[in-house]
Amino acid sequence: MKPVVTVDEMRAIDAESPVAERELVRRAGTAVYFAARNMLGGTYGRHVVVIEGRGNNGADGHVAAELLRRKGARITTVPAGDTVLPMSDLIIDAAYGTGFHGEYRAPDPHGVPVLAVDIPSGVDGDTGVACKGAVKARRTIAFAALKPGHLLHAGADHAGDIDVVDIGLDVSRARMHLLEQSDISLPPQPRESHKWETAVAIVGGSPGMLGSACLSAAGAARAGAGMVRLFIPGIDERDLPISEAVAEALPSTNWADVVLKISDRVKAIVVGPGLGRDQRTIGSVNELIAKATVPVVVDADGLFAIAQDPTAVQSRGGVTVLTPHDGEFKALTRRVPLAQRWQSAEQLSESMSATVLLKGSTSVIARVGHKTLLSNTGGPRLATAGTGDVYAGVLGAFLALGIGAQVAAAQAAFVHGKAAQMGHSVGFVAGDLPQYIADWLSSATIEGNG
Repeated sequence: MKPVVTVDEMRAIDAESPVAERELVRRAGTAVYFAARNMLGGTYGRHVVVIEGRGNNGADGHVAAELLRRKGARITTVPAGDTVLPMSDLIIDAAYGTGFHGEYRAPDPHGVPVLAVDIPSGVDGDTGVACKGAVKARRTIAFAALKPGHLLHAGADHAGDIDVVDIGLDVSRARMHLLEQSDISLPPQPRESHKWETAVAIVGGSPGMLGSACLSAAGAARAGAGMVRLFIPGIDERDLPISEAVAEALPSTNWADVVLKISDRVKAIVVGPGLGRDQRTIGSVNELIAKATVPVVVDADGLFAIAQDPTAVQSRGGVTVLTPHDGEFKALTRRVPLAQRWQSAEQLSESMSATVLLKGSTSVIARVGHKTLLSNTGGPRLATAGTGDVYAGVLGAFLALGIGAQVAAAQAAFVHGKAAQMGHSVGFVAGDLPQYIADWLSSATIEGNG
């Protein structure tokens, strides 16, 4: 996992470092020099424009400029306020660092590649919110650790390719971490294991709304669940879907006890996809959550149910994972997520006594008493109906495999995004995802990451 630190945390790390500031600037500037040389394909005769601010960010750029000059590059240095740049082969953006606030209109690069120092100028280091004129870099050199602004909101698009370089600062106490592919590992299953040892129950769907529940069931099956039991309230038995999942019709009301009778045989329950929002459904959802003794994933209409009465979750003794997107977060909390999205996820986790995955292109996974995790594999392919239902099933499967709640949620988000990247760039639909999930897991992670 890669450490992620806030702007204030980075300042504290700087202040506590036994390395002199001058030496840190030298190391940072040298890293920028090597990145610039790599982007240029050489230095002799190349023209580099360096936009220098007044602080350490500008000092880093100044060191890089001097090293490039010694290697035969022609250097033009301009102050951060200039609006017109000469033509060049590369622009080094050293105007402002991660502590930037306010407005900045970067000069037009006219198609020349930009290398950003620590973070593109005009991007907030904590939130990734970019002012209208913020720099759009092809590559960013981040020092010591990633910042939230590299990953959230527009920050990821403005940063381009990000390289994190070690300049001798201790970031081991970072309270946030970004998942990498090497972190994805499924527990090996015993040679004589059987289907019920990794079974998942999914409670979802309603008359005329079977798609969400079926997508969730497919996600669970393709992510490693040995048995998927699909419970659908209010449906006629003749209309039950035919698939690998064993489907069962539930009464339209007071159905929690029926699911609870089988809950001791499954290892996780997913409740919510396509259930509907009828008041009688809300009561059964909350009863199931309150009484279930296995981990429960609350998704979609399940989140609507607990928004009406959160006590079923708050009073649970077992593992609960909530999976809201921004609209569902607002329904749960009566407010939109903060720009500092990790804070919103952490606050909801504390108030609900649950693990929370706040969805986004960079998803935030919070659990009280644990370091917050991030997964940034999401993308535009997932912006289509039903992909969240698939995610809920994958998460249910990972919990059934015995992965801890926060790690399961984070790994499921990572795999979900990676699988989507394998799909069509145009015309991708949620039904494509389960097969890609199986393909990605089979090719990339083998059990135990072996």
